Amino acid sequence: MKYLIVGLGNIGAEYDATRHNIGFDVADSFVIKHGGTFQQDRLAFVANVKWKGKQFIVIKPTTYMNLSGKALKYWMDKEKVTIDHVLVIVDDLALPIEALRLRPGGSDAGHNGLRDIQATLGTNQYPRLRFGIGNNFPKGRQVDFVLGKWTSQEFPVIKEKILKSIDIIESFATQGMAQTMNTFNK
Repeated sequence: MKYLIVGLGNIGAEYDATRHNIGFDVADSFVIKHGGTFQQDRLAFVANVKWKGKQFIVIKPTTYMNLSGKALKYWMDKEKVTIDHVLVIVDDLALPIEALRLRPGGSDAGHNGLRDIQATLGTNQYPRLRFGIGNNFPKGRQVDFVLGKWTSQEFPVIKEKILKSIDIIESFATQGMAQTMNTFNK
């Protein structure tokens, strides 16, 4: 059984450890845990890992956030992964920093990466793991906030949530969407 795990983010050292790149951070941590490494390939950095009889194709698109759909669609088609076996990991301003939410579909909530994926796939019904980054920023400073680095107070919470995200990915592949939502969406 194949799964495509898509960590959303922007390439470049200036985006490392920023709120907007949490999808990359989760993808990195998942691949490291399972002994894989990323290689640059078409439209993405790609890692293949196996765990409990499941194959995970993990990608970090190199198209920049706003064109993530192109990379997702290419790897979905190339690896013949069905949409219900895709999991997109995305930062979410609407959720508090403590929250993670697994969803089988939904709106783009103003997120340009999700908007592009939905336009490319022609549907908003694809699994996504929404990683809360909070919204503690002054009016008009959203871009600075999402592209900003985690604070020293936030970092311990983020490390714990990354580990929980790995558990969610593993459960998604072994237990399915409904059971994983029941277990983790609390």
